[in-house]
Amino acid sequence: MNGSIQNSRLKKEIMDLDRDPPPGITCYPKEDNITKLEAYIKGPPDTPYENGLFKLDVLVPNNYPFDPPQIRFVTRIYHPNIDDAGRICADILKKGDKGSWNPAMNLRTSLLSLAQLLAHPNPDDPLDAQIAREYQIDRPTFDQKALEFTLKFANEETVMSNSQDQVRLPMGLFRDQI
Repeated sequence: MNGSIQNSRLKKEIMDLDRDPPPGITCYPKEDNITKLEAYIKGPPDTPYENGLFKLDVLVPNNYPFDPPQIRFVTRIYHPNIDDAGRICADILKKGDKGSWNPAMNLRTSLLSLAQLLAHPNPDDPLDAQIAREYQIDRPTFDQKALEFTLKFANEETVMSNSQDQVRLPMGLFRDQI
């Protein structure tokens, strides 16, 4: 795909995300560069992440949509599929035999899948085996640690103070939902 077609698709996806963001998710370009995006995911209800706001960096590769976006959590999180560096183990972010990414997918589906991963961790394919084991055999301890991380690192004030850019959250993304 040539660059202008890729840019057209990416611009359309970003405009669609801005015009009609998925519930609890926002995503926009950093520094007016459409291949470097910043996203925020509100923690899903009835999870230890419920009152959290999680910042993600999204890097769209030159070969997008044939290659998946590279996404990492900036906000620290206690999760079996996300490591201390914010790297994410999720099939949708991989292509080929080990992944489920295909060019029909987009930024919206990627971010929605990550919100689902927060609600439903996959301990069978972890980045942190110790957290995955805890999730499987001692769920109350896992939930307590995940909640502590959420309260410490994913509260609105901490996330906003760690953001270098002016955050453009849609009305009600965070404050009205706590």
